Amino acid sequence: MSRRRPRLASRLMTAQAVVVGVGAATLLVAAALVAPRLFHEHLASAGVDSSGVRLHAEEAFTSAFGISVVVGTAMSLLAALATSWLLVRRISQPVEDLARSAQEVANGHFDVDVPDAIFSRELQQLSSSFTDMARRLAETESSRTQLVADMAHELRTPLATLEAYIDALEDEVMPRDAAAWTTMRTQVARLRRLAGDLRESAAAAEHALGMVMEPLDGRDVAMAAVDAALPRYAAKDVDLKYLGCPAACPVSADSMRLQQVLANLLDNALRHTPTGGTVTVTTNRDATSMTLTVADTGEGIPSAQLTSVFDRFHRVDPSRVSVDGSGSGLGLTIARAIVVDHGGTITAASKGLGHGSTFTVRLPALR
Repeated sequence: MSRRRPRLASRLMTAQAVVVGVGAATLLVAAALVAPRLFHEHLASAGVDSSGVRLHAEEAFTSAFGISVVVGTAMSLLAALATSWLLVRRISQPVEDLARSAQEVANGHFDVDVPDAIFSRELQQLSSSFTDMARRLAETESSRTQLVADMAHELRTPLATLEAYIDALEDEVMPRDAAAWTTMRTQVARLRRLAGDLRESAAAAEHALGMVMEPLDGRDVAMAAVDAALPRYAAKDVDLKYLGCPAACPVSADSMRLQQVLANLLDNALRHTPTGGTVTVTTNRDATSMTLTVADTGEGIPSAQLTSVFDRFHRVDPSRVSVDGSGSGLGLTIARAIVVDHGGTITAASKGLGHGSTFTVRLPALR
């Protein structure tokens, strides 16, 4: 067991006392060596020749000087120690508060109240930085807890389906036909996609997607994403249109990641657009930016959820859970992280439920 170390205030007070003591001792020694000799020289220069007068004068000076120095030194020591104590308290108190707050954070209590240290700019900056760190740790912990809960919820449905089918096949209450195997493979595919998207989401949150930026034309990216999505749209009988910009849309971007953003937006639009609906992809540019827009005629988004749709596992209608493996609930989250790493923004707009929705990606134009 390590021995208990003194408090910071005690250390500082001891250091101050040593400094003041050394100063007082130095003052006494210097005064004792210098003052009597100077007084003796002044008497000689004043023409005092009587040895008795000089002896009496020097004794009187020595007595008065000694009493004055001792009293002055004692008073200065008391004043210095009192001032040092006040200063030490002002310095050590915020440090002790930070130490207690750090211990609370170490114990898992992130909602700590760190007093603002106004004694110095450095202590104030330390206090502010610690408060910001505690807040971010609290947000991270809350996000982690929510992620675990969301993952448990998302895994429950495919696992329950697989378990039910396996039990039914073992008890021979369900025929081992193509429909049963297709359903089980669909649920396995859903689990595989969820695992992959969770990995992508974690990498995106840590800005570790390893993107390779290069000059490219946004129109080429949009057309490639539309061509890849056409078979899925045709299977659901949803019309997919591309309206290209007549002028080039140069940007500096990672082509594959930007196509991933559009693929996620197109998958999201397909899931929420009924048969016979339309999804339109548009590219455009102005002097400072290039925009990619995906607009659908589907279910729409309530105005209160236009920001939260980019949160992990968010659903406009929580009662509706995808069971076909087509969506993990992480596509828009990954898309936003990729766009932000490109220095751009992604926003959602909708006039409400039943009025479709529009997602707009805005990236800095390459001059």
